[in-house]
Amino acid sequence: MRKTALSIAIALSTTATAVPVFAQDTATKIEKIEVTGSRIKRADMETASPVTFIGADAIQASGAVTIDDVLQDITAAAGAMTNPGVNNGSGGNASINLRGLGSQRTLVLVNGRRMINSGTGAASTVDLNTIPVAMIKHIEVLKDGASAVYGTDAVAGVVNIILKDDFEGAELNAQTGISGEGDAEQHNVDLTVGTSFDRGNMVFGIQYMERGSASQADRDFSKCPITETDNGSKLTCGGSTITPNGHLYLENGKELQGDKDGNYAEYNPATDPYNYAAESYLYTPMQRLNITGNLNYELNDNATLFTEAMYSKRWSEQQMAAQPVWFDFTYTEAMGDDLLEHGAEYGDTIHYRRRMTDTGTRDFAQVVDTVRTVVGVEGLLSNDWSWDVAVNFGRNDSVDKLSNLHNIGSLTEDIELGNFNPLDQSSWSADNMTDYIYTEQNTGGSQMLNLSASLAGELFELPAGYLGFATGVEKRTEKAWYTPDSLTSQGLANDPKVEPTSGSYDVNEAFIEFAIPVLADVPFAQNLDLSAAVRAFDYSSFGSDSTWKLGFTWKLNDQLMFRGVKSTAFRAPTVDELYGGKSPSFEQISHPLLDSQAEVIVGGNANLTPEEADTLTFGLVYEPSFIEGLSLTVDYYDIAITNAISEVNNQYIVDNCVDSSGNLINQGSAVCQSANIQIANGKATFNNQLQNIGDETTQGYDINIAYNFEAMGLNWRAGLDTSILNERTITMAGETIDYTGLITSGLGSYADIKSSFNLAVKSDVWAANYKVRYLSSMDSFACLDNPSSCYAPSVPSIVYHDISGSYFVNDSMKLTAGINNLFDKQPPYYTGNNDSNTDPYTYDTLGRYVYAGMNIKF
Repeated sequence: MRKTALSIAIALSTTATAVPVFAQDTATKIEKIEVTGSRIKRADMETASPVTFIGADAIQASGAVTIDDVLQDITAAAGAMTNPGVNNGSGGNASINLRGLGSQRTLVLVNGRRMINSGTGAASTVDLNTIPVAMIKHIEVLKDGASAVYGTDAVAGVVNIILKDDFEGAELNAQTGISGEGDAEQHNVDLTVGTSFDRGNMVFGIQYMERGSASQADRDFSKCPITETDNGSKLTCGGSTITPNGHLYLENGKELQGDKDGNYAEYNPATDPYNYAAESYLYTPMQRLNITGNLNYELNDNATLFTEAMYSKRWSEQQMAAQPVWFDFTYTEAMGDDLLEHGAEYGDTIHYRRRMTDTGTRDFAQVVDTVRTVVGVEGLLSNDWSWDVAVNFGRNDSVDKLSNLHNIGSLTEDIELGNFNPLDQSSWSADNMTDYIYTEQNTGGSQMLNLSASLAGELFELPAGYLGFATGVEKRTEKAWYTPDSLTSQGLANDPKVEPTSGSYDVNEAFIEFAIPVLADVPFAQNLDLSAAVRAFDYSSFGSDSTWKLGFTWKLNDQLMFRGVKSTAFRAPTVDELYGGKSPSFEQISHPLLDSQAEVIVGGNANLTPEEADTLTFGLVYEPSFIEGLSLTVDYYDIAITNAISEVNNQYIVDNCVDSSGNLINQGSAVCQSANIQIANGKATFNNQLQNIGDETTQGYDINIAYNFEAMGLNWRAGLDTSILNERTITMAGETIDYTGLITSGLGSYADIKSSFNLAVKSDVWAANYKVRYLSSMDSFACLDNPSSCYAPSVPSIVYHDISGSYFVNDSMKLTAGINNLFDKQPPYYTGNNDSNTDPYTYDTLGRYVYAGMNIKF
C-alpha cells in the first residue's frame, strides 16, 4: 500500500483548485493507465513530470458551472486569461494561461486528443466554454513542456480534460446563483445518462447555462474611470476626451466643448471628460448549450470502436460606451457663426470628436457553434501491445455583431455637400441619425482534421523490469478564416478598414517514446526509471524539425522520490498569426498628454517562424512513514522561449517612442520604427503586428502539501498549494523587462507568490469545504520609472475566502450551497490599470457570490 499511496501522491501532487476525492482503496483499480505527459500505459501513476489532478467531485464542490472558473484559480495560472469579467475585447471567450506564458502556449486536450481552436474569428486558442462541465470525469494538468509527446503548443503545459465514458444511470443537476449586489444571476441545469450493454457502453449529457450581467456603474470601485491629478497625489473621476455634444479642435489651438443646447465653450479637462464606465459591463452575460455523447462498442475480443461527439452553442454579449467618432471638416457660413467668437474663421479646418450617446451604447454579440467528433478503433495484439487508429474532426463557426455603429464615410460626404451640419445638435438626434447607423456583422471560423495511429506496449524484459514504448504517426490539417463586415473591410466606418483572414497549413508527424527501467530493489534505489521521447514534424508553412524529451524517476524508498525532465518544445504559428488581416484595436495607455485609448493596428505576419523552447523540471515527492496520509511535493521549473511570437507591450511602445511633452523619440530603434507611431489631436496611433520579437523566460517553484486523515469520526482532507515565481522576463529588440512581481495594463499579472489552501471534511450525511486563495502584492508596470508620480504604484496582497457545503438527503439526492469571496473583497486600484480601474484578468470584480444547487441520481 505504501507504493500505491506514493504513486497517487505524485499524480495528485497539486490540488489547489479543488478538494480531491477522499481517500479510498485504489490499488485494485489502477492497472494499465495513460497519464498526461506520456503515451505509455503504466501499472502505476508515477511519471517524471508534475501533474495536477482535479476530480469531478472537486469541481462540483466549488460551484463552478464553467471550467474556466476552476482552471484559472490554480496557482500555476498567471498572466492574462479571458473570463466573464473582461468586457473589452474578450469576445465572450474563456481561456487558461499556464505559467503566464500566454494561452496559445497551453495545449488543451479532450480525452488525450487535441481540441479544435474555438471562439470568435479565426480562433487560435481553445474557448473553454466549449467544454461541458457536467460531463467531466477529471482534469489532468501537466505543468511541463510536452511537445515531444503531443506536438505544437505544449510549451507551458497541457490541460487534459477526461470526459465520463463509464457512467451508468441518470444524474440531474440544477444550480442558481447571484452576486451580493443582486446582479450577475447565473442558472445551470444539466442531465447525464449512461448505460452499459453486452458489447459496450454509452454516455450522453446535455447542459444549459445562463449568466446575467453586472454594470461598472453599480460598483464603487468602477463607477467612473479614475484620473490622477497633481502629479499623482489626488484621484478624481475622469474619462475620455471624446465627449457627447462634440469636442472641437480649432486651428488657433483652442479646444471647445459643445452642450445639448448648441452652445460652445472652452473645453474644461476637469469637468468635461466623458464617463465611459457608466455604460460598460463589469461582468458579461452569456447563454450556453452543450451536448455530448461517448460510445464504446466491442467489435470483437481484440478490437473496440470508440466515438466521441461534442456540440456547443454560445450566445454572449458585451456592452461598451457609445461609439467615439472623429473626422475633419471645413467650417462654412452655412454652419452658423457659433465658432467665430472663439477665433475660428470660415474656411478653417475643424477637428471634430463626438461620443455618440445620441444613438446608444455599442452592443457586442456573438453566436458561436463548435463541433468535435472522434471516431476510432482500439485493441490489443496477441502480445498485449495496444493499438489505435482515429479520426479527429473539429469545426468552429462564429458570427459576431456590433450594433450602433455609424457610417462616417456617408456622414462626412453629406457634410461636404451641405446636407448635414455637425455644429447643429439637432442634426445628431437619434431620429436624424437613422440613415447613418448600421450593425457590423463579421463571420469567422476554424477547422481541424487529424488522422492518427499509434502502437504501445512492452518490448522485452530488462533486469529492472519491462522496457515500454509508444510510437505513432499523425497527419493534421488546420484552416481558419475571418470575414469582416463589408463597410468595415472597405474602410467606410469610423475605424480604419479591417482586412479579412484566410489560410491553412498541414503537418505530418511521427513520434516514439520509451520507458526504461534501470534499477529495481537495490540499495538507494527501489526504482530508477528513465523516459525518452522524440517527435519529428514537417509543416507546409515553414518546413521540418524535431523535438525531444528526457526524464527520470528515482524512488529511493517508499517515502522519497526524485523526478526531473529536460526537453525541447515548439509552437508553430497559427493560421491567424500567419494570415490575420490588419485591424484596429483600441488599447489602454497611460500618458500625460495623450488620450487614454490608443488606436493600435494589429494583425498577422506570413513570415513568422516557430517558437522554440528549452524546458527543465526537477522535483521530489516525500511521504513520511511516521505521519500516515501526509505527502509533500516540491518542483522547480525553468522555461526559456526563443523566437517568441508576440506583440510588443503597448505601454512599452508609448514610453519608449513618445516623451512626456508628446514628441516622438527613439525613432531609430527597431521598436519605434516598427510601431511607426503617429500623434494627431492628442490621439496616438501605431502598428503592433505580430513578430518573432525575442525571448521569454520563466522560472519558479511549485510546492504542495496534502494531508488525509480521520478525526472525530470524520474524513478530512487538507491541501496547501503554492507557486513561487522567481523570474518572468520578456526580451524585445535587445531590451529585457522582468515582469516578476508586476501587474500590467494588458498582460495581466505575475505575482511572486500565489497560494491556495483547501480544507474539506465529510461525514456520512454532509460535507463541507473551505478554501483560501492568496495573491501577493505587486508593483505597477506603469510606475517603474517614477513611482513617486503615481498615486498607487503598487497593489497590496489579497486574500479570498470561499465556503461550500452539501447535505445528502438520501442516496439519490444531495443539496449544495456555497459562497465565493465570502468577505466581499474588492479589487484594488492601481496606476496604469487595465479596465474597471483594476485588472479583471487578475482580480474578482464581481464580489461576493452566493449559489445553491441540487443533485439527483436515479
